[in-house]
Amino acid sequence: MYTGIFDTHAHYADSSFDADRDALLSALPSEGVDCVMLAGCSTADSRACIALAEQYPHVWCAAGIHPEQVDGLQPDWCEQIRTMAAHEKVLAIGEIGLDYHYEGYDRDLEHTVLEQQLLLARELDLPVILHIRDAMGDALEILRRMRPKGVVHCFSGSAETARELTALGLYIGIGGVLTYRNARKVVQAVEVIPEDRLVFETDCPYLAPVPYRGQRCDSRMIAAVAERAAEIRHTDPQRLIRIAAENGRRLFGI
Repeated sequence: MYTGIFDTHAHYADSSFDADRDALLSALPSEGVDCVMLAGCSTADSRACIALAEQYPHVWCAAGIHPEQVDGLQPDWCEQIRTMAAHEKVLAIGEIGLDYHYEGYDRDLEHTVLEQQLLLARELDLPVILHIRDAMGDALEILRRMRPKGVVHCFSGSAETARELTALGLYIGIGGVLTYRNARKVVQAVEVIPEDRLVFETDCPYLAPVPYRGQRCDSRMIAAVAERAAEIRHTDPQRLIRIAAENGRRLFGI
C-alpha cells in the first residue's frame, strides 16, 4: 500500500457518495490518503464542500463557480464566494475556467465569470483550480494576461501546452485519463512536466483509472495513476506520490 497520497481534486459532496460518504472519508487516512482537496462547482456545492471539510481533519476545500454553472447566477454570487473564502478550510478559488464542450454555452459569460474569480483570487492571495475543456486557446490568453497562481486540473493536453502552463508558474493535475488507452498526448506531457509542478488528482466520482474504469472513482485509486506516471518517468511510484503531495501542500499552503 502506498502512503502519503494527496488527492488535489475531488467531489465528495456528489450524490453518488450519499450511501457511504462518511465511512469512505473516515477510512481514507488508514488507506494511505493523507489529504483531500474538494472543488466547489457552485455556491451551494461550495457550501457543501465546506461542511465536509469541517468534519474531517484531512479534508480541505475550494469555493468557486464552474463554467457550466454560470447561467442564472445570483447577483451577489461573487460576494458569496468571497465570504466562503474567508473560512479557514477554504484554501483556493475553484473550480473555475472555460468549457466549450457542449453546445449552448455562453462564451462571453464564461469569460466574465472566470475573470471576476481570477481577480478575487488575486485580491485574497489564493490559488485557483482551473477547469479548461475544449477552450485552451482562449484560456491561455487569459492566463498569460492575468498570471494567476494555481493548478490546471484534469490535464489531458499536449507536452507543448504543459510546458507553456508550467512556464506561467502553474501546476498540472494528472488523473485517471493518464491510464486510458488513447491517452497519447497526456503521456507525452507527463514525460516533460517539471517534477515540482506535478500533482495527482481523481476528480472523483468521475474518471476512474484503469483497471477501475467504469466504476465510481475515489481517492485511493490515485495509486494506479501514480504507477502509470512512474512507469512513464522511469521512477518509483511511492517517490512520485511523495513529491506530488509535497507540491500539493505547497500549492495550497497546507
